Parts: sequence; C-alpha cells; structure tokens
Amino acid sequence: MSLFRILLLRSLNHHHHHHRLRPLVPLSHFFHNVALNPASENPIQNPPQRSYAFTSAEEAAAERRRRKRRLRIEPPIHALRASAPSAPPTRDPNAPRLPDSTSALVGHRLNLHNRVQSLIRASDLDAASLLARSSVFSSTRPTVFTCNAIIAAMYRNKRFNEAIALFHFFFKQSDIVPNVVSYNNLINTHCDRGDVDIAIQVYHEILEKAPFSPSAVTYRHLTKGLVDAGRIEEAVGLLREMLNKGHGADSLVFNNLISGFLNLGNLDKANELFDELKERCLVYDGVVNATFMEWWFDQGKDKEAMDSYKSLLDRKFKMPPPTCNTLLEVLLKHGKTKEAWALFDNMLDNHTPPNTQAVNSDTFSIMVNEYFKLGNVEEAIKIFKKVGTKPGSKPFAMDTAGYNNIISRLCEHGLLSEAEKFFEELCGKSLTPDVPMYRTMIDAYLNAERVDDALRSFTKMVETGLRVVASFGTRVFSEFLKNGKNMEVAALLTKMGEKDPKPDASIYDVVVRGLCNANELDKSLDILDQMMKYSIGVTPALQEFVRGAFGKVGRNEDIDRVLNENGWRFPGRQPRPFVQPPRSPSGPAEMGGWQSSGSPQLGGGQQYSGSPQMGRQQYSSSLQTGGGQQQYSSSLQTGGGQQYSGSPRTGGGQQYSGSPQTGGGQQYSGSPQMGGGHQYSGPPQTGGGQQYSGSPQTGGGQQYSGSPQTVGGQQYSGSPQMGGGQQYSGSPQMGEGQQYSGPSQIPGQQLW
Repeated sequence: MSLFRILLLRSLNHHHHHHRLRPLVPLSHFFHNVALNPASENPIQNPPQRSYAFTSAEEAAAERRRRKRRLRIEPPIHALRASAPSAPPTRDPNAPRLPDSTSALVGHRLNLHNRVQSLIRASDLDAASLLARSSVFSSTRPTVFTCNAIIAAMYRNKRFNEAIALFHFFFKQSDIVPNVVSYNNLINTHCDRGDVDIAIQVYHEILEKAPFSPSAVTYRHLTKGLVDAGRIEEAVGLLREMLNKGHGADSLVFNNLISGFLNLGNLDKANELFDELKERCLVYDGVVNATFMEWWFDQGKDKEAMDSYKSLLDRKFKMPPPTCNTLLEVLLKHGKTKEAWALFDNMLDNHTPPNTQAVNSDTFSIMVNEYFKLGNVEEAIKIFKKVGTKPGSKPFAMDTAGYNNIISRLCEHGLLSEAEKFFEELCGKSLTPDVPMYRTMIDAYLNAERVDDALRSFTKMVETGLRVVASFGTRVFSEFLKNGKNMEVAALLTKMGEKDPKPDASIYDVVVRGLCNANELDKSLDILDQMMKYSIGVTPALQEFVRGAFGKVGRNEDIDRVLNENGWRFPGRQPRPFVQPPRSPSGPAEMGGWQSSGSPQLGGGQQYSGSPQMGRQQYSSSLQTGGGQQQYSSSLQTGGGQQYSGSPRTGGGQQYSGSPQTGGGQQYSGSPQMGGGHQYSGPPQTGGGQQYSGSPQTGGGQQYSGSPQTVGGQQYSGSPQMGGGQQYSGSPQMGEGQQYSGPSQIPGQQLW
C-alpha cells in the first residue's frame, strides 16, 4: 500500500471521529467531490494541528532532552568505531629526545626501581649498581629515575668516580635520555671533587643541547662550587645570568654568595645581597638569617646574632621544617637553649597536618641528640614523645628514621632494655624496621653477649627479605660460629640463598670455613653444593682449604664430587641459540667458518667464558658431526689426577661410552664408532701425572689426532672437526691451572 493511501485513510478516520453526525461518504464519492469542488473541505490540504508522537510540545522537548542525555552517556555505535589508522606524525630527526616522564615508572620498570632502591637503603651500593647496569641489556631497561637514584647514592657515599662513571654509562653509552636531576647530580659531584671547570662545561652542555633549562638547584650547586674554589666573582656573574634568564630569586643561591662574602669579611657586600633578596622576594628562606647568625656568633657578637634571629621571627614567616631545623642547630650549638626550646615548642604548636607540617623526624632527632650529649636520657625520652599544647595541634606521627635515631643513642649508652621497648613500639605501629635498625640491635646484642637474641633478630631480618651486605654478614656469622651456632648458621644461609640477590661469596667462605673447623663436614658440604648450584664462585683458597679438611678424614671423593659437579650441571635458563656470533677482533684465527667469541673481562680480575671454571676445575668440549648432525661431549678434569673422558655419539645409530679415568696410573681410552664401521682408539699421552684420552671421529677415512701439551697442570683438549671430512685437535698452552677447550663451528652449523 502506498504512503499516500495510508495517510489518506488515517485522515479519513480522524475526520470521521470528530464528525460523528456527518454521514459516511464512500471513498469514490469523496474523490469525485474533491475533483469537482476544490474549495470544499479537504483533510489532506488542511490537516489538523496535532503532534504525531507526543501529546504536547513540552513532552516533545522533554523527549529531546532525554535523547541528548542518553547520547552523552551512551554514544552511538558509529562514534565508538575506531577510525582508520592514520600515519603517526613525522618526527623531526633534529629534535632532541625527551627524558622519561613519571608515567614510564610502571610495571616491570617500577619493580626494578624498587629493587634498586631497596639495595640502596640496605647500603649495598655495589649490588644496586650491578642490578641497574645489567638491566640496561635486558628487556626491562631502567628509567632515568632509577639511574638518578644509584648515581645520587654513590655521591652521598663520597664515591665520586663511580658516580661519574655511572652517568657516562647510562646516558652516554646506553642511550638513556638524562633529565635535569641527572645533570645536577653530575655537576654536584664535579664541584665536590674540586673540578669546577668541568661542572661549568656540563652547565653549558645543558644550555646548548638539553631540551630543558637549568633549574634553581643547578645554580645552587655551581655557586657553592665556585665559592668553595675561591672564585666568588664568577659566582656573582652566574647569579646575574640566572636572573637575566628569567629565573626567580632563589634564597639558597643568594645564601651561598652571602656566606662566601661573610667568610671573606666583606659584611657590606653580604648585606647588599641580602637587601636585594628581600626586595625581590616578599618571603625568603630563613636559612639566610641562620648564616648571619652563625657568622655573628663566630665573631663573638651574640647580640647581633640574636637581633638577626628576632628580625626573622618578627616577619612571622611560615617556615618549613628544614629551615627551622637549621635555626635549631645554630641556637643549640652556641648555647642558646632557651631560645631553641621556644622555637621547638612553637613548631609543635603549629603542627596541624595535613594542612601544616611544622616538624619532621629530624626536628626530634636534633633535640634528642642534644640531651643525650648532656647525659640527660630521661629528658631525651620525654622530648621524643612531646606534643604541642596549642588547641588544634596534633602529635607528630614518628617515622622509622626517628625511631632509628633514638634506638641508636640508647644502645650507645648501654640502655638495651629501653631500646627494645622502642623497637617493639615501632613494630606495633605498623612501621617496618629497616636494615640500619636491625644492624643496631644485632650489634648491641652481640656486645652484650646475648647471642640468642642477636640470632633471633638476624633471623627476623632474613625472613623480612632485607639485604645482608657482605661486611655485616661476615662479621655476624663469624660471631655466631664462635658461639657454637653452627646448625642455625647453616639454616640461615640456606634461607638467604633461596632469594635473589644471592648472598656474597665472602659470606659463604666464612660459613664453610667455620663449619669445617667445627667438624660439621656434612653441613659444609651442603653449603658448597649450594654455591655450585647458584653459580657462586669458589675461590682457589677455599678449594684448597676444604680439600685439606676433607682429605684429613678420607673424604676426598665427596668433596671432588661437589666441586666438579658444575661440569654437567647447568643451573638456570640456558642461553638462546644464535645464528652467527659476533666476531672478536682479538680472537683466534678463523678457519673454514670457525668463529670464536671472546670472553669479557669483569672487575676484580674475574673472567668468564662459556661455562664457569672454578679453581682447578677444567672443562673441555668437542663437537663431532656426521651426516649433518651435531654432537656434544664434555671432559672434566678433577683434582687428584682424576679425569673424565667422554667420546661423543655419532650418526648412524652409534653409541656413546665414557668412563672416568682416575689417578694412580689408571687410564681409560674411550673408543667411539666411526663412520663406515671403522673404529679407532688413540692411546693417551701423559706428562707429569696428566692424562689425555681422545678418539676423534672423521669422515672420508682421514683422521688426525693431536696430543695435548701440558705445562704445570695445564691441559687442553679439543677435537673440532673441519669441513671435507678432516679433523684437527689443537693444543694451545694456557695459564697456570687453567684450561680452555673452545668448540669449533662447522660451516652451516651453530655451536655455543
């Protein structure tokens, strides 16, 4: 039915409804009347005034508003469809790269940052540096914040050379973009080393290359470095440069210059700079007044010093805790106890968190330490718990640093019972004791000869997962072993080894020696087995010691089995195969596609190549192929003249056989099966008690077997196979007690 007919029928029905008295007109008659009399009433030309969907205009408007709200809440489907992917805007290759933002510190990178920070808090900077540097070569690269954390930690510990080396490693070699904090750390390090000129060069590098401007902290470090170097005029010029570049007047930059002029005795120039600072800043840092006070006190003019202090108080600045702490230190240093107490009480009264943080843990530590110096322990404890008396003030929620300070002072004065109370109070407040606090308590227990309590605290520290640094661990384990805690020490070290990072090798060394001296050979053997399992290096000195200890009781076989176990144990994830290893420019010559990759030299004279070699443990590998197959065999030489010689299994259903060869003149020569049914067994050649057994396999009937040359216990065994069915076994001479057998690579095959 057409649309016209539908509308017509609806109109007729509506018209009939409103005019019931009018007789029903047939449809044909209706069209006839419309055609003959156009002036008659036509419902199509004059439709009634009505809304088809709503009864009123208000209802229609309400419906429109409802639809708009729904579209805002639930957009239409076409709006949710992803638009056609557009090409990203072309980046200017000459534009400088931007450093990481805080949004990059998520996921695995945040976990890495937290691990590095935990090692820094445990004072294990070497492990933190190693973790951060090794992560550069992993899929989880460190952010600039992680790099800055370890660099700043090195600076705080006066390890300036390592801080500079880390900066160059992360930001110059590893292609991580530094931010302004990175440059500030480098500038501060150079200034403290006395290399102010290099620090100025870094500053100019920021101006020329960095996509950001120097911060106020940059100028603080530079002006302080210049003043300390006696170049105060250059520091003034740098201040003018900072102001001309549009930076605000920084109180600490002015303070550096004021302190420099006061130390030179130029009070007028210092006052001139101070007046300029007050003109530029309506509110300035009170540290400047503390500098004037310190200088006046040193001149013996207490009145002028206190006048400067009162002028600061008259301004009624809302000073942050660091500024007030500086004033407290100056007042207490020069015997102004009454004024210091008044300032401390005022800080407590103004402490109304979260609006105003007027005190921190350093504030309490300054006052507590002052009364400990005076020998008034009771008053120090009262100060630690003191709160403000002003209505609206709130008590300070003491943190771990504040507890650590008072516990350390109590332990120094021999008040271990009071220290234990504060330690329990700390744990009851859901605060976590840190490494320095555990170290303080354990040292105090050991000094008081309370070994069981020290062992309990150390166990809790290990269970918490805190890092035990090498110096602390060796000292504590030595004390435990001296007091007969052998089983407990072995259990603790086993528990420590279950977590990463692993304990230091020096800790294992102390424990193994202590257990051997206590005739706990089984436990020491277990610890040695853990060292081999975790790939922790066993030094030659320790190997010699344990061999002597086990040799006295006739257990040479047990210690040899453990020490040589890494010959066939490959802990952890194996390296992934690669197609073509990088060529070493200083490696051996290449023959027929044979490639050798060098072994990097690590710090401390340690060297790693392929599988680790510990002491006199020797490892050799040979690759024999037949029919395009790769075979692998290993020969491990142990102490006492024992040698294991394996013959690889070849293609064509051939078998593998190998039996250990021991000292005392006993020799064994394995005879593998050759291709084509041929068999060859080469007699071993020995020299000075050293044994060699090798039976190379060739293809095409050509064979060559070389005897290794040994010098002073050195041995080399290798049977690489060349192309064309020829085989060669070389015999280079290595250093004393070392052995190397490099696997060869056949064209088209891969070996690692």
